[in-house]
Amino acid sequence: MKNSVKCNVGVVGMGPVGMILAVKLKQAGCQVAICDKDEFKLKKIREEGIVLENMFESTTKFEQIVDSVADMRDMDLDYLVFSLKTYQTPGALKEAERINSQKLLFVSAQNGIDTEGIIAGVFGESRTLRLVINYAGNMSSPNTAKVSFFTPPNYIGSIDDSKSKEAKRFADILNSVDFATEELSSFELLKSTWQKTILNASLSALCGVGRLTMAEAMADEDTIELIEQIMNEGVEVARKEKIRFPDDFIRKCMQYLKKGGDHFPSLAIDLMNHRQTEIDYFNGKIVEYGKKHYVKTSLNLAFTNMVKAMTNKSILNRVPGPDGEITKRIVSKGLIDKHRSFISYKENNYFLGMDLGSAFTKFTIIDEKGVPVFRYLLHTMNKDRNAMKNVMQAIHAVFNIKYSCATGYGRKHFTETDMIKTEINCAAAGVGEFYKGEKNIIDVGGEDIKIIHTKDDNQVANFYMNDKCAAGTGAFLEEISERAEINISDMSSLAAHSEYEKELNSFCTVFAKTEIMSWVFDGMSKPDIARGIYISISNKITKMRLFPNIPTFMIGGVIEHHPYLSTILGKKFNIEIKTIDHPQFIVSLGAATTAKNQWEALNKNGTIKKELINSD
Repeated sequence: MKNSVKCNVGVVGMGPVGMILAVKLKQAGCQVAICDKDEFKLKKIREEGIVLENMFESTTKFEQIVDSVADMRDMDLDYLVFSLKTYQTPGALKEAERINSQKLLFVSAQNGIDTEGIIAGVFGESRTLRLVINYAGNMSSPNTAKVSFFTPPNYIGSIDDSKSKEAKRFADILNSVDFATEELSSFELLKSTWQKTILNASLSALCGVGRLTMAEAMADEDTIELIEQIMNEGVEVARKEKIRFPDDFIRKCMQYLKKGGDHFPSLAIDLMNHRQTEIDYFNGKIVEYGKKHYVKTSLNLAFTNMVKAMTNKSILNRVPGPDGEITKRIVSKGLIDKHRSFISYKENNYFLGMDLGSAFTKFTIIDEKGVPVFRYLLHTMNKDRNAMKNVMQAIHAVFNIKYSCATGYGRKHFTETDMIKTEINCAAAGVGEFYKGEKNIIDVGGEDIKIIHTKDDNQVANFYMNDKCAAGTGAFLEEISERAEINISDMSSLAAHSEYEKELNSFCTVFAKTEIMSWVFDGMSKPDIARGIYISISNKITKMRLFPNIPTFMIGGVIEHHPYLSTILGKKFNIEIKTIDHPQFIVSLGAATTAKNQWEALNKNGTIKKELINSD
């Protein structure tokens, strides 16, 4: 590995372009700081480094890893490179204003026409460089980029020629590690930008709409003809802008594209993953400049509008095959706002809480304000072995999940969340979203009963659980109601019409079933049986400790489906028992809230030890 002139460089955006560039700069001897908003990705990079595969093979560790551009203000940067999507750049530039210094230069490492103008509009043309990228890759894991091709050289230049020396310095640094990069004048740089955009525009939207890899698109004669016509439009518009290409330009472009390999262009990946695209800076710019010069750009216009239409409607509604339909069905069922488009959820940060209970797994997603946007219920012991996988895939396909937390019986056996917490803590956190003071929480679940006492600060002070027997729980209710031939969804309304005061003598499910059958044989009405079952459960709960003179809330799946139980229990304790809306999802809400709080703490204080994140 060679060493060249050392300098301080910040790279914003850890997609394949940013990762590869950051590694090459580090190999060249630069002090490199990296930035990305994806905390899970950053955690992987902190632990394992950035891994490059295929054309480049390396594992590189970084010391300076941040999730905000503003956190680079004390790093004395010479260059700040933006390898973000164009629609993400304005937010990053706003943060960059806090690290502004006279020597700092800003580099646009972004595809498309006029992307450097976004940066120049904030920091001026004299401090803006443009890097034309001639390499690509795909993410094979959060910290791993598979380099699919590099067609040297890359190009870099000062967009007004005032910083040509600094542009050459940047090129020399990359050249020192055989990452061929050439410094160009502003006009030659503009020409290279148009050339690369014409190449991208010819294939990216087509691959996204048609779900074709570059190799597949270039292997079909009909598609090749379409690609050439899209290029012809771009060349004609460029000519009107005084940018002229050699006569064999399109032929050489086709040769270039054939080297692209069996991978999807970045825009195509965004479109297929339901994310916003950069079509406005690809085909859309060719259309825009075509209108300026009264040049028809019918094919570029068609693909621009198709991509926009598919993005706005959400590609999920168009995905062929079972996966797309499964995702659409899951998300449609779980969304709280049924009128909101799927695609809009990729634009903000969300937090996932999962309560893996003995009977049901509950999913809750909240936004940055703590407002639930998605709830979903799944049988834990599902006949469909792919059920959990399908729900998780659907969630990550639609929502930009920044952090996640698992709780419940199955939490320690589920590895796909960022952290785990006990259901005791998550119940307290969930109820705490509605009532902040000291309180009792009664949680009747599938196989246990818990009474939780929280302090004024919502922290758990004490908790009590029933013995290991499932008497009085959801499982008990289900079996007993089945033996009594009572539809479990009707039990609450039936019990409300009875004044019966008799209870079951036994809580053993086997003996209780026998006792229920004697009630049936004695001609007892279903309302009386239902009320008798509830009285039995209430008496079981009243034997547990409840702190006096403080509010009491009831949560869990049982109270969700048996609301009359709280009425009977309130009379037994001689207190008002409050039930929060959607009580079955309160624990998963608490898990989501815990994930949100943890993410905010990570953003504020830096890395938190893994043993703390995974603590109960």
